[in-house]
Order: sequence, then C-alpha cells, then structure tokens
Amino acid sequence: MSADDRLDRRNSGLPRPVPRCSLLDPERAKSSHDHIAAVLGTELLQGRYPPGSTMPAEGKLGERFQVSRTVLREVMKTLAAKGFLVPKTRVGTRVRDAVYWNYFDADVLAWRLCLGLDDAFLETLTEIRRALEPAAAALAARRRDPDDVARLRECLRQIGRVDHSRQSFAAVDLDFHLAIGTASGNPLIRSIASVIETALVASFTYSSPADDPGDHAASVAGHAAVVDAIEAGDGPRAARSILAVINSGAQRIEQRKRRCRVPR
Repeated sequence: MSADDRLDRRNSGLPRPVPRCSLLDPERAKSSHDHIAAVLGTELLQGRYPPGSTMPAEGKLGERFQVSRTVLREVMKTLAAKGFLVPKTRVGTRVRDAVYWNYFDADVLAWRLCLGLDDAFLETLTEIRRALEPAAAALAARRRDPDDVARLRECLRQIGRVDHSRQSFAAVDLDFHLAIGTASGNPLIRSIASVIETALVASFTYSSPADDPGDHAASVAGHAAVVDAIEAGDGPRAARSILAVINSGAQRIEQRKRRCRVPR
C-alpha cells in the first residue's frame, strides 16, 4: 500500500471494527417514532399514498397512532430525509415520486424486505452487489494492511464453523463483506453495508450454506479465495473471486426456487 493510500485511509474516518446492523437483530426495542416511521414508510412503499398526494393531517395521524404532534412531526422529518416526503406551505406534506426515495437507506431496505421477497427485488439486490463489491475487493487488494488481512482471516474462520444457524451464518458473512468494504479505504463503498445486509437476509430466507455441508464447504472455499487474492494484492483475482461468491449465492436461490415449483 502506497503512502498516498495510507494517508487516504487515515483520513477516511472508516469505522473499525465492523459494526453489526439492525436487520440481524430484529428483537431490538423500537420507539414510538421508529414504529410509526416503519408503518408509514411501508405504506408509502406499497403505494397507499401515491406520488403527488398529500399525507393525512397531523390530527388524523395522531388519532390513529395515539401520539403527540411533536412525535408525528419528527416522523415526517425522518421520512422527508429519506426522500419520501416534502413539506409544502399551506398545502401539507406531499408524497414525492419514487425516483427520489433513498433505497440505500437501511430503514427503507428493511421496510421493503418486510413487504416480502419477489424475484425483481432479489435481482435488484444482486445487480447492485455485482456492480460494487468486485470494485471493493479490488481496492482492498490494493490498499489492505496487516490488520485488514487479520480481520478477514478471522471472519473466514468464523464462516468455517460447522455449528451455524441461518442467522448466525448471515451475521458472520455480513462481517466478512463489510470488512472488505472497510479494507477498500473508500467510505462510499463502505456505505453500501445496508444493501449487502438486506441481500444476505433476503437470500438466506430462501437458502443458506448452513443448510447443507456441501454448500457450506463450497462457500468457505469461495470466501477463502477472496481473502487469498486480497492478501496477495491481486485486485483482478479478488474481484473475480467475490463475484463468484455472489453468483454462487444467486444460483443457490434459483435452485431452491425451482425445487419448490416442482409439483408433488
């Protein structure tokens, strides 16, 4: 890693160690604000309030959720910050077109996931991973330091455990992919953590390497190839290896769906 890369890394403000995100901790307590934002956000995603329409008045929402106007105003600010709404003087709070919604936001992705898994949603997640994660792995190969490699080796060791449930495997797999984002030294790449997490949670709802010893062994080998390439400083090989991991997961889901479609 060059001196410029080290300087970029020090100035990036990237968090270490990699944090755990909320989708893998569904039991965490939610405030009234979080609950109402989730309900309204989900309804917006469902199209209950079409673009250009006005959200219900504070009084009606207050009666519905039994909370104060102060809480509701904070909820509306939250939804506006995520691109859903825009306040209009003397008109009310308008719903924005979906092109302005922030689908990279962790809450928005979680709400979308709660609506159910469809082929289009899964393909969208896979497409963005295929576009961004190979670039992250290639940068990690260029900029990695000994701490990065040690972190990835520890993640690989955790992935290799044979006592995983679907949720525990998703957690350690998430740590692995986020560690690559951190090693890339690019804070914008690191910010796609919510997309990766959503993709893993969605895919493991269908099928997980933890379900089958053969799939688990293949997954460990695929992740090991990524770490080996990053440690060797081979960016192109790292990119190919992580793309293979992503494609393997997508193929496993397709196989699972085909089996479920077969008439009994």
